Amino acid sequence: MYIWVILIGVMVASFIIQRVLQRKFDKYSDVPSPGGLSGAEVARLMLERNGIRGVEVVSIDGKLTDHYNPKDSTINLSRDVYSGRSVAACAVAAHETGHAIQHAKGYAPLKMRTALVPMVTFANNTVQWVLLAGVLLVTITPALLWLGIVLFALTTLFSLLTLPVEIDASSRAVTWLSSEGVLDAQTKPMAVDALKWAAYTYVIAAVGSLATLLYYISLASGRR
Repeated sequence: MYIWVILIGVMVASFIIQRVLQRKFDKYSDVPSPGGLSGAEVARLMLERNGIRGVEVVSIDGKLTDHYNPKDSTINLSRDVYSGRSVAACAVAAHETGHAIQHAKGYAPLKMRTALVPMVTFANNTVQWVLLAGVLLVTITPALLWLGIVLFALTTLFSLLTLPVEIDASSRAVTWLSSEGVLDAQTKPMAVDALKWAAYTYVIAAVGSLATLLYYISLASGRR
């Protein structure tokens, strides 16, 4: 019962956080950055200042679709961020560049998360079917449900490892933007606010994944 309450609370919280994040991004997208740099310029300059070469900054479609891809060493910025010269654009671009810096410097949580990607990809593709079969056939093959739980635990671990990776990238972003004069004392809190709400999406995802894992464990333990 308590787990169901948590899961419902997570869904409500996730909806609220997404709405607030969107409003924050729209609000700070209307505030010009003091440095006058675009998101793409911020990313390239941040890479240069950190001595990182071979990482390409590209523009992609969508909104809030920004991400760093370690496979092809690209910082992918949505069009509004890539060309935008706002506080929001600079904050998002610097955050994604923070991931590129983590990759270049061998940041431990990122290395651990990257190592899990093949297993998590397999788990994401199979876990629902294994859990469903495990629940339906629990009286015949109870081990199948536990196999599903192990697969789901991998996705939960991935979500938990994502938290320090995202928080560290935001910290690197804000520190660099401030030290380089891209943001000033008035606009720095705006960038912190925007990145804070972006981080909340990962926090609530981790909480939801952990609560779901506990639900399946309690289900398997009860059935056993």
